[in-house]
Amino acid sequence: MKFNPINSVIALAISFLIVYGFCSLDSNTNRILVGAGGFIFLSATLVMMIGITFEYPRTALNLKIVSGIFFVLALLSNLIFSLLNLSYVSYVITNGIILLVFALIARTIYLLKQ
Repeated sequence: MKFNPINSVIALAISFLIVYGFCSLDSNTNRILVGAGGFIFLSATLVMMIGITFEYPRTALNLKIVSGIFFVLALLSNLIFSLLNLSYVSYVITNGIILLVFALIARTIYLLKQ
């Protein structure tokens, strides 16, 4: 596994701009929560997708596909919580479970080393 700092900074900047868009919606009453949680979730998936390279091509492809799927899932989840007035608890539980499932799947794929 090799960390690419320039690609990672670009991924973090893209995540920040997306979260800034979510936070600037007029109907968003959970601005701080969606801002912090969305940035953590989006940046974790996007850095894994474009900021890290792997030695094995199968591992790299599988991790990039899983990261892309969870990135889209994070976008949809944060968009829903930005538009609807849902509770903080439901946001933390929903996005926390999704993020932990992503981490578990990514770790499992990485440990297979194919």
